[in-house]
Amino acid sequence: MSVLINRTTRVLVQGITGYQGEFHTARMLEFGTQVVAGVTPGKGGQKAHRVPVFETVEEAVHETGATAACIFVPARGAKDAALEAISAGLDPVVIITEGVPVHDSLQVMEHARRSGVRVVGPNCPGVTSPGQCKIGIMPNHLFKPGPVGVVSRSGTLTYEIVAGLSGKGIGQSTAIGLGGDPVVGVSFTDALKMFHDDPETTAVVLIGEIGGSAEEDAARFLEDHRSKPVIGYIAGQTAPPGKRMGHAGAVISGGEGTAAAKVEALRRAGARVATLPGEVAGFVREVLR
Repeated sequence: MSVLINRTTRVLVQGITGYQGEFHTARMLEFGTQVVAGVTPGKGGQKAHRVPVFETVEEAVHETGATAACIFVPARGAKDAALEAISAGLDPVVIITEGVPVHDSLQVMEHARRSGVRVVGPNCPGVTSPGQCKIGIMPNHLFKPGPVGVVSRSGTLTYEIVAGLSGKGIGQSTAIGLGGDPVVGVSFTDALKMFHDDPETTAVVLIGEIGGSAEEDAARFLEDHRSKPVIGYIAGQTAPPGKRMGHAGAVISGGEGTAAAKVEALRRAGARVATLPGEVAGFVREVLR
């Protein structure tokens, strides 16, 4: 099985006629995703890779039965695009856009919470369920179907570790890129709950980084839910204190959010934590035996 998306998911791409939207729509179609509609105001009636383009999300949903959204709209318009998708009941809403202002993200997440809609991102690579559906920008060739769930704050580390898993013949049920901003939708804990409830996900890889408390929150969840093995990796173990490393959310404040604190919390919760990304696939192979 998979979480968040599956082979029945019908994807609507907001910003489909822009360079990124058009390019990645083609890659999603190649993956086998049902991309059924695009939305670009002012370009309704056109087509992008044979996908019909509409003026509004409401019109697109009515005409095509779209169930999920992928947003490539530039940062200044990402909030309005997300609010429109949430109001139309699309779920999940995957926001690829980077540079979304924090106050815009806060408004989006509050509207999503009230509407019961799951948002992935912003500033994320999306969600991939091999053999079923991909929403976002993850490279198609890295993935193979299998029993391992992957959840990560880092796109490039997701690619590296998934490539390592696939290279050892270990497939994935779903890979979720949470995004590296200070305010995001689906969290590590949310993803762990979904994987915990998925009978065909038998192990989980959690890829974290310095800054914030999301990994520690996930560790607290794991302390009460240890039915599936978790392999962790925390990036930024050599980062100097007080520095932002890459993502806007990767900020250490005092003793909170350090790599050491996250590693200790995960190990205390029963997870096995790799020191290097290249170790993860080997650890997963051991727990799957």
